[in-house]
Amino acid sequence: MKLQHTLKSLLCTSALSLAALAAGAQEVTIKAVSAWPEGNFFSQNFEKFVKKVNAEGKGQIQINYLGGGAKVMPPFEVGNAVKAGVVDMANVTGNFYTNLLPESDALSVSTVPVQEWRRNGAYDYINKLWGEKLNAVYLGRAIDQMPYHLFLKKGVAKPDLKGLRLRGIPIYRDFFQSMGASVLTIAPGELYTALERGVVDGYGWPVSGVFDLSLQEHTKYRVEPGFYNTEVGVLLNRNTWNKLNDKQRAVLTSAARWMEDLNLDNTKAWEEEKKRQAAAGIQPISFGAAEAAEYTRKANDAIWASINQRSPQHGPRLRQLLTNGH
Repeated sequence: MKLQHTLKSLLCTSALSLAALAAGAQEVTIKAVSAWPEGNFFSQNFEKFVKKVNAEGKGQIQINYLGGGAKVMPPFEVGNAVKAGVVDMANVTGNFYTNLLPESDALSVSTVPVQEWRRNGAYDYINKLWGEKLNAVYLGRAIDQMPYHLFLKKGVAKPDLKGLRLRGIPIYRDFFQSMGASVLTIAPGELYTALERGVVDGYGWPVSGVFDLSLQEHTKYRVEPGFYNTEVGVLLNRNTWNKLNDKQRAVLTSAARWMEDLNLDNTKAWEEEKKRQAAAGIQPISFGAAEAAEYTRKANDAIWASINQRSPQHGPRLRQLLTNGH
């Protein structure tokens, strides 16, 4: 009931925002949420984006950031909230709305930086698809060029996960299962307890963000190499976008490109993160060159086979655009 009341309230406030847009008000306010709590690593670039829009959009457009995480709405409901217009804007990974848009997993295996998307046609293709299936504009990518890793409570000597129970989301479920693991879908906020109680033996997670949920307390190993490319994007309800004027759209677009450039020097940040993990007792597990290459191949083959099966119409084209055909 509490969630229903929250969503109803958000829908009402969003409707008021759209009414203001329709009335041609000089300055409009749009409602935004994040799939993660405020201050969480995965919310930080979006929160910088919000501040920039609100600073540069005075008199034109403002973002009313309602916060994020489960206290606002369940992470896996955020995509649908944007689609339905319950909120105008959201910071969320495509991995959380694959039930609505199976192609969204392709963003997390892109090897082409988002800046190139805007030059090679990928951005236009994504926005056409997101508009048709999710009623959303993909405004910009908040996190890019960040690998996932497998984190474990106990070590493995080779890429064999038989007998292990792992927390996973659709993006790497097939990959983990191809190595013999059983996979459970667990919300981020519930993972600490699942590790503590032995419900899972490990989890897939981006190289950064482990400390935000204190996961290092129940993590002993990080498997190398990393795989895929963590995606977090800013979505805007398409109806809201269509009601904005050119100046309001320009404020959002300019801030989105600025946000994307925050990821240009991520390699150095990830190395610092690994040092922090080492200091917390998380040891790397590295395989031989041949095993590492096979590990990476399995990861890529598993996800693209899944995407192409779910979307034979769009999967091959997305792979061509997002990986230069590799």
